[in-house]
Amino acid sequence: GHPCIEVEDNGPGIQPELLEEIFIPFFTTKDTGTGVGLSISKQIMQMHGGDIRVSSTPGEGARFVLEF
Repeated sequence: GHPCIEVEDNGPGIQPELLEEIFIPFFTTKDTGTGVGLSISKQIMQMHGGDIRVSSTPGEGARFVLEF
């Protein structure tokens, strides 16, 4: 019963062992990344009673669900 926004891509996906780490502050897999974007996004959602979830299939893409 909660409104959701789902964002899905068909990129390389996220390795299963990294799915929880991507929300840790300053964690990044990019050479020039800061690792703060997903961490801040998750914190903002949780501060307002929502959440962000992620699922992924490596080689097929990723899906993020923002639940309000």
